[in-house]
Amino acid sequence: MKNMSGSKIVVIGSSNTDMVVRTSHFPEKGETVLGGEFMMNPGGKGANQAVAAARMGGDVVFVCKIGKDAFGSHSAELFKKEGIDVSCILLDEDSHSGVALITVDAHAENTIVVASGANANLFPKDIRGVETLFSANGYVLLQLEIPVETVRYIAKVARLRGAKVILNPAPACELSEEMFGDLYLLTPNEKEASTISGISVIDLDSAKEAAQVIYSKGVKNVIITMGSKGALIFDGTDYVFIEAQKVEAVDTTAAGDVFNGALIVALNEGRNLVEAADFANKASAIAVTRMGAQASAPYRNEIMEDVSK
Repeated sequence: MKNMSGSKIVVIGSSNTDMVVRTSHFPEKGETVLGGEFMMNPGGKGANQAVAAARMGGDVVFVCKIGKDAFGSHSAELFKKEGIDVSCILLDEDSHSGVALITVDAHAENTIVVASGANANLFPKDIRGVETLFSANGYVLLQLEIPVETVRYIAKVARLRGAKVILNPAPACELSEEMFGDLYLLTPNEKEASTISGISVIDLDSAKEAAQVIYSKGVKNVIITMGSKGALIFDGTDYVFIEAQKVEAVDTTAAGDVFNGALIVALNEGRNLVEAADFANKASAIAVTRMGAQASAPYRNEIMEDVSK
């Protein structure tokens, strides 16, 4: 079901194909190991968040760059089935689509090698063709699996056009000071908040301290997601902590992506930060009870059913 209120939601980021092999143990250098179960799943933080937002009822357009290969075309078809606008997906004639090679051993430990491929070639010049998507009072959702220079460019242009920019700063990295002023909202997890603030986030008090430091850099609002504990919201004046729902988690892979996808839909519908974060908490709580990344994202009716209990 698509929500009829609010503007079109613009998600810009990565699209990967995750190839997972289960094995008894990781191979030593030069060793060949016969593995067991093989799975090929759609992934990438941008794609995960776009799918989550679409399942929450958002009118989503996804901007990414894929290669001219089977992985890219398959991903685009999956996005269409989710009701996502794929008219702004870009094709890289010279590079492969993003892939992640994942090995999981008998102890559920994993090793991951990512070949970013076309994701690494999404440059500011590519964005100039889609800048008309950035509308006044609209929302733009970004992550850091595409070049940081592109993220900086999008944040600035979108803000100048009146859009509200949300950055999920994952994977964690140093951010330029000038970018914070272009952000309506930053949504780091504990590790990412620690990297950005320089404060080790280990509990609610340290999270509040980190949120204050991050806010002082120029961002309008901060939400620090704290896993099974919940989420801390800071708007420069008040701290609000929303406890996570208690569930039996089986896979936390895309919990943050589902949180951000649901969050932007709720904000786009006119809910305030606290209401939106509460809605996003409910979505991510359902996601961690399921295996997979995009496959774990719940649909809007599941959230409503959960709220009514």
